[in-house]
Amino acid sequence: MPEKKAFLRFYEELNHFLPKEKRKTVVEHNFYTSCTIKDAIESYGIPNTEVDLIIKNGEPVHFQYLLKDRDRIAVYPKFESFDISSLNVLRDTPLRSVNFILDVHLGRLARYLRLCGFDAYYQNTLEDQKIIDIAENENRIILTRDIGILKNSRVTHGYWLRSDNPKIQLKEVIKRFDLYDKINLFTMCTVCNGKLKKVRKETIQEYLLPGTKSYYNEFYQCINCKKIYWKGSHYYHMKKEIKKILKKTEKPG
Repeated sequence: MPEKKAFLRFYEELNHFLPKEKRKTVVEHNFYTSCTIKDAIESYGIPNTEVDLIIKNGEPVHFQYLLKDRDRIAVYPKFESFDISSLNVLRDTPLRSVNFILDVHLGRLARYLRLCGFDAYYQNTLEDQKIIDIAENENRIILTRDIGILKNSRVTHGYWLRSDNPKIQLKEVIKRFDLYDKINLFTMCTVCNGKLKKVRKETIQEYLLPGTKSYYNEFYQCINCKKIYWKGSHYYHMKKEIKKILKKTEKPG
């Protein structure tokens, strides 16, 4: 069987996954047997979850498109500046859902996301297959530092975090998924990921320490674990910290 070749060009941050000699240039991809565009892309170490648009000879194609000899392929990451929904044929649902599940190494990031009001499922005992099961069943985006999990064929929504610093990771997530306008501080429980609701002081005062009962009147409680929150010094400290983290993550334009 004669050798066939296709010409691939990867754009923007997808180049992070490529060796230097293949970045920002046309890559010649050689193949002999049937080869899907998804297989070709992943052969360069790029998880399909990082890809949001594939253009073949000027037309959008699905991951299962079979490469033909001399095809010219352009592969793009998520677009932040404009809507490509009319072109996107890769997924039944967009990448813009804001319900996450995090791998076992991202506990601090989970806390930051919850502080910002995002649903961030996290348990430090979850194995990869369980994470994939939950993501699939609950339509969650997988956040991970392990590229391997994103290459699983069942994973359609996920993001590989470039940094190992939780504060920088928070900036990455907000930028990647365009969450600037969705931040809603202190609406999720940082312990169990449950939603917070405002409660009357008299309904929970038996659980309060004398000093807290004397100085505060506005309280919130997690609907799941029943943890009680109030706007004390810790609240203002965390609010200041989150704002500092996000200060350099302002929405473009």
